Formats: sequence, C-alpha cells, structure tokens
Amino acid sequence: MKLSALAAAAIFSALALPAFAASAPAPETFPGAPGVITLSGKCAKLVVAKFDATKGCKDELASVTLANGSVTFIFTSDGKALGFQGDGSGIKPASNGNARLPLSLVTTGVGNKMTGQVKVAGFCTFGNPYAGKPIAIECTAESKDSSFAGSFRTGGKLVKKDK
Repeated sequence: MKLSALAAAAIFSALALPAFAASAPAPETFPGAPGVITLSGKCAKLVVAKFDATKGCKDELASVTLANGSVTFIFTSDGKALGFQGDGSGIKPASNGNARLPLSLVTTGVGNKMTGQVKVAGFCTFGNPYAGKPIAIECTAESKDSSFAGSFRTGGKLVKKDK
C-alpha cells in the first residue's frame, strides 16, 4: 500500500483537517501548519511489543498536523498503520538541531482506518526535511502493557505537501 497524502488524510477522517489558506504560503517548518506531509526515504525499524514489522515497513512516512496542534507520524507495514501522536505545542529543541515531540497516544489501524488508541509516554525526535539533507525521525513509546518503536530516514529530497 502506497501511503499517499489522501490515504493519510482518510486515516484521520473522523478528525477534520482544515485546508491551508489559499493566500498564505505555508512556512517551511516541520511538522508545520495543519495538513499532511509525505516523506520518502527508508523505514529502518518498526516494532510493536515483540512483533518486528520492519521487513514490511513502507519507505514513506506521513506527518499529519491537525488544527488543534496534534501531530502524528504514521508508519505503515503490510497494510497496517502505526501512528505516534503528541501535542505539537510541546515540541522542544533537542541535540544536533533536532526537535522532540512528547507522545501521548499510539494509534493503530488497517488500511485507511485508524481504529485503536493506546495511551503512552514517549517521544519522537526529528530533524527538518526542508533543510535539503537526510534526516531521521525516531519514535519510542511505552504503554502499561507494551512498547512501540519506529525509525525512518529521509533521502534528503523535498517533501510532498498536500492541502
């Protein structure tokens, strides 16, 4: 399954994604204004509890930012989706020019429908893909019953934004 921006938006169909204002250009920041950004690169790791889904992990990652500031990084593997979600207002600088998003939820689903939510503690560390160089997005989270990890590295090419 190729994770298109349309598919990522459909994943969150229960949550309204407002369109970008036509007259205002989106800033070149990441994750940025509300909408969907699709990154291409290499999925290096995707693990749910003791299940390693890395082999089937797609070489695309979606970043979905909602109007309420929620940010979700969505990994896909063999038709299943795993989203690492947190409040974008909590993003803080991290080492090496990266940023860190504290996580509150991991969302799960099949195809374009996200059906599960697990409360977690953890974070995603990421760089800015607009800088024109490869960056890593690394997420780790723990719930009371499980652990989750995802790692993705971009190829340094421009990202695809959809409104």
